[in-house]
Amino acid sequence: MSEHILIVGPGRDFPPRLRRAEPGARTTVICDITYMGRVREPGGNARVICVRRDAPEQEWIDLAMAVHKFDPFTRVSSFGESDQYPYAAIAEALGLPAHSRETVNLAHDKAAMRAWLREQGIDGAASARVRDLDELRAFVGRHGLPCIVKPVTNAGSVGVSKVTSESDLERALERAGGSGTGPAEGGVLVEEFFDGPQFSVEAFSESGEHEVVGVTRKYSDPVSFVELGHVSPAGLSGERSREIGTYVERILDAIGVRDGPTHTEIVLTDRGPRLIETHIRMGGDRIPDLTLDSTGVDIDDCAVRQALGERVLPGIRAALDTADRPRRASSVWFASVDTAGVLDAVTGTDDAAAVPGVTEVSVLAEPGTRIGALVDSESRLACVRALADTPDAAVTAAQEAVSRLEFRIRARPQGSGAAV
Repeated sequence: MSEHILIVGPGRDFPPRLRRAEPGARTTVICDITYMGRVREPGGNARVICVRRDAPEQEWIDLAMAVHKFDPFTRVSSFGESDQYPYAAIAEALGLPAHSRETVNLAHDKAAMRAWLREQGIDGAASARVRDLDELRAFVGRHGLPCIVKPVTNAGSVGVSKVTSESDLERALERAGGSGTGPAEGGVLVEEFFDGPQFSVEAFSESGEHEVVGVTRKYSDPVSFVELGHVSPAGLSGERSREIGTYVERILDAIGVRDGPTHTEIVLTDRGPRLIETHIRMGGDRIPDLTLDSTGVDIDDCAVRQALGERVLPGIRAALDTADRPRRASSVWFASVDTAGVLDAVTGTDDAAAVPGVTEVSVLAEPGTRIGALVDSESRLACVRALADTPDAAVTAAQEAVSRLEFRIRARPQGSGAAV
């Protein structure tokens, strides 16, 4: 019987990739109706099922079961983050392998993950779910400043604040409280602040075995914590890389990850690695591309092949062990502005592309977009990728290319919503 894969969520470009990877494979997509426009090549699917945003979980299950009765699914997959709760629930109802509900909840609910890792003795970071200013002040009274206040759920650095003064606590609480999504309990997360360079760890799991594919250095804005750029490899010593890898594998074991790609963000402190958060998906910000450039492992392709039932971990390990594989560093850097207005045009792309080592120049915002300060990942206007022999050289090339971009912006009159 040919594969019939249910994709929960719009699936990015993975539904057509699955169909191309295995002739005869069919895909059905079920997703939040507000994401319908993100379904690529919708007509190539056996069907696309749209569910309203506020639909109960049981509705997702019932719709999937109705199709399964006359056109059985052989597998269930999810390649994003937004619909992982219904993904786990549907897979459980169908009796098909997937991340468990518990694993999904721990990956999404940052407060629950913090508490669980403390209980397991893996990471003792001080943290608490707080519901009002008094509880937030009480945490600060016990653990001091600085601290981080952020939504219990969410990605893309939305709603994250570093608080260094008690006078800023109320604003940080309001910012985080207005940004969370998902079915986690109420409140926001406050946690101790870790000082040190930040990294992301791209890993791949199969039947409960984990393999760290690459460690990427990340550069974040010190105020908004939005990522400014990344470089892979991170330029760490072998000992440091192994320390980070062992730490991340313990986290993945603790939250019950069995299969698929993961993206874990950490801070390397003088006491060792400390968790920021982990995601049961591949990284964003072109990180899979950087990882492919620097390691030869195509994480996206591995996700496709594993979703079709193929074992991929042996191939990943063989690629990482290949002595003669190219040893290049790959970087991405993002452009943003601190001026509010309406974007008229982006120029300088040819000059940026002419910088030695640059492999991609992409404009991320369309003319006519209202833009402003860097508050989340969507605030970034363009990105550049570059290859070089060392991580520092790759970052320098990408930054140089970004500096050649120019953004023409129309200012909005003060007190008016209209652009001029």
